[in-house]
Amino acid sequence: MDKESFVLIRKKMNRTQKQLAELLGVSLKAIHSYEQGWRKIPLHIERQLWFLIYQKKKQDGVTSEPCWERKSCEMKDECSAYEFKCGDMCWFVCGTKCKCTRDVDVREKMQVCRKCKILKALLK
Repeated sequence: MDKESFVLIRKKMNRTQKQLAELLGVSLKAIHSYEQGWRKIPLHIERQLWFLIYQKKKQDGVTSEPCWERKSCEMKDECSAYEFKCGDMCWFVCGTKCKCTRDVDVREKMQVCRKCKILKALLK
């Protein structure tokens, strides 16, 4: 996650840096460091932040088409996102069967998902 996306999500959540630090369980100094680009945003913090903005949008009534429909997936019956009916948060679920994320670890998966329209939709 880049610092611009981090700041954008914080603002979309209507949180101050201090409030976000408390929500994520990190120090205020860590939030400053992430936003200034002095420190790399850890994967677990990034995933938690994406999850929180997803929940916020869901509470606001924003829904999206599941990934298996958006991508015309042929492997959905074998996919964990389909099994758990969470195709709008496939980026969060490990074990997905998309051609682009099949058989990769969580770090590689997030690199692919950051470019995907399903995850990017959370920033709109």
